Amino acid sequence: MRIPVETALVAMEYIRMPKVENVRLIDGISSKRAALGTLYLTATHVIFVENESDSRKETWVLHSQISSIEKQATTATGCPLLIRCKNFQNIQFIMPQERDCHDVYISLIRLARPVKYEELYCFSFNPKLNKEEREQGWRLINLKEEFHRMGVPNNYWQISDVNRDYRVCDSYPTEVYVPKSATAHIIVGSSKFRSRRRFPALSYYHKQNNASICRSSQPLSGFSARCLEDEQMLQSIKKANPGSDFVYVVDTRPKLNAMANRAAGKGYENEDNYANIKFQFIGIENIHVMRSSLQKMLEVCELRSPSMSDFLWGLENSGWLKHIKAIMDAGIFIAKAVAEEGVSVLVHCSDGWDRTAQVCSVASLLLDPYYRTMKGFMVLIDKDWVSFGHKFNHRIQERTYSLWAHLWKNHADYVNPLYREDHNRTLHPQSSPCHFVYKFWSGMYNRFEKGLHPRQSVTEYLLAVKEETQQLEEELVVLEERLAKLTKVQLNNGEKMTKQHNGSNDLGFSPSNDSIANTPQDYTGNLKSFPSRSPSQGDEEDSALILTQDNLKSSDPDLSANSDQESGVEDMSSRSPSGGGCLPSEDSTKYRDSNEAVCLTV
Repeated sequence: MRIPVETALVAMEYIRMPKVENVRLIDGISSKRAALGTLYLTATHVIFVENESDSRKETWVLHSQISSIEKQATTATGCPLLIRCKNFQNIQFIMPQERDCHDVYISLIRLARPVKYEELYCFSFNPKLNKEEREQGWRLINLKEEFHRMGVPNNYWQISDVNRDYRVCDSYPTEVYVPKSATAHIIVGSSKFRSRRRFPALSYYHKQNNASICRSSQPLSGFSARCLEDEQMLQSIKKANPGSDFVYVVDTRPKLNAMANRAAGKGYENEDNYANIKFQFIGIENIHVMRSSLQKMLEVCELRSPSMSDFLWGLENSGWLKHIKAIMDAGIFIAKAVAEEGVSVLVHCSDGWDRTAQVCSVASLLLDPYYRTMKGFMVLIDKDWVSFGHKFNHRIQERTYSLWAHLWKNHADYVNPLYREDHNRTLHPQSSPCHFVYKFWSGMYNRFEKGLHPRQSVTEYLLAVKEETQQLEEELVVLEERLAKLTKVQLNNGEKMTKQHNGSNDLGFSPSNDSIANTPQDYTGNLKSFPSRSPSQGDEEDSALILTQDNLKSSDPDLSANSDQESGVEDMSSRSPSGGGCLPSEDSTKYRDSNEAVCLTV
């Protein structure tokens, strides 16, 4: 990494202490012994290097990744400096001298809060690429290609250059997709009636049924104002979906907040003025409430040896999981409206660039499997976040490099080993509270707490699960083939028994109760008296083979090995290479159903 001289010189002016030795690092609430090493301050990073000669482990923290810095009271062991990062990592440095700690604190306060765009790390980052390579990175994502993949332009939607040179809305892309029936006059009139002139524009098109997700900001309706062009704009969105008689208008804000905005001349759509719309409030709080909630939640994670009641009370008091659930519920509602009801949706909040982007992204991920791929996820962020939120005149491409080029070059490092391309369907996640508590809490908020609970590498665990799943699927195929053969033998021998039975009646004899059992229980009870051989061995006509669920397990080593049918999951560390257990999945259900008792008479 090479830092431009002018940027480095400016940053160096704020670094009072570039190097501090004999610093102890405590990572989160780890119970492990604090690491001893040297702390370095550079123009872009805080770097801690451990003194251990064999490992020399390095911990890097980007200045712009720092959320807050807290200088704590000096103790007998030194002066602590707590750094909270935006990725939920907490690091505590304990320095021998209070003066050194103070100098580092003052330096980081300035370095972590740039006052000019040029001080951001992206302007100093230089991967040593030539001009052509840099431009190629910026061309990696092409939103025209993305909308073409979705099926637009078409008979209902068109691309409009009404926002050329950002003359209508400076926070919208220069090219937007709008209904074909929406003229430039309608678009401009609608923009004047929307906060920050963010008029309704297409975010996602579901080509299977012509339903769409559009986004905008709140209308400037006040208590009684209305706009004919804005009403026509929503009518155009409905016309672009001929299979539906109405449009959902989803206001992601709490209703009280939206009503309060009416006093300032803003608000929400009046159903009396807009024909064929159904209004829906979601109840996602604003950014200020979210930040306060996040801070409270992080404080809960930082508690040292809390009681269960203290932890649960703090978590509930923060309200963080409630906010996450509200966003998920909004995305699920929109996805169901589009995929199941075939109804188009217009989404907005106040300005339409935070809560709106969140729920539109969640809905798109649920609807379209493409956005669950590496390239698709980058496209989604570029489409719904970058292009609909940032002011492009503040982003000079000639001076920075695209992150997407770096991620795509190293995409193997970010691939989910459990991803399956054949799962190309709409997702229906569960949003009940228990799923938020148990599914991602430790993985998201405590993933840096290495001393909290021992666990193997996430990558190794996922690879092991993938291998285990593959083994189970292969074994399932073998068992299904075996079951099909047994069923075929049962049918063939059933025909033979029928012929024998009919033949004995013709001669005037009746079948003996000892020779043919009447129930599966009779067969099971007399099982020991039969020869233990398969139908392929010996004479099939003078033996009976009875297979039950228990017999299958005892007679077949593949079925009996490591079986854990009761719990559904067994300890992966003790599983044999050939598998044999089952995971609680769709495949395991099929396996269980095919392993029911089978009565075979020969």
